[in-house]
Amino acid sequence: MLIGMSQEKLGEQLGLTFQQVQKYEKGSNRIGASRLYQIAQILGVPVQFFYDDMGTLSGSGPGFGEGDRSENVMDFVSSSEGLALNRAYAKISEPQLRRRILELVRSLSGEGEAELR
Repeated sequence: MLIGMSQEKLGEQLGLTFQQVQKYEKGSNRIGASRLYQIAQILGVPVQFFYDDMGTLSGSGPGFGEGDRSENVMDFVSSSEGLALNRAYAKISEPQLRRRILELVRSLSGEGEAELR
């Protein structure tokens, strides 16, 4: 969804039917490492992208690093609302207007006037 590729197009590039891709996505069928690598190459993402929601390894307690307490941005971006918002925002060509919209959203979210990145 994020890159606008259908399961059918992905299946074509993999030499599979969209039903097979759908089974991979739902977890009905297991996916091998080489196939996962192939999918990552087609989608233009690192293999780690598919593991980002898994969290830390079980049995590993708090370590030296601080955990990421922010919500998973990818969950929102991949939702229908997040996708629509990002597409609409990307169509705004005026940089100053984009910055003002960002400031508005930050103030509404309680983030205030955080430094623009």
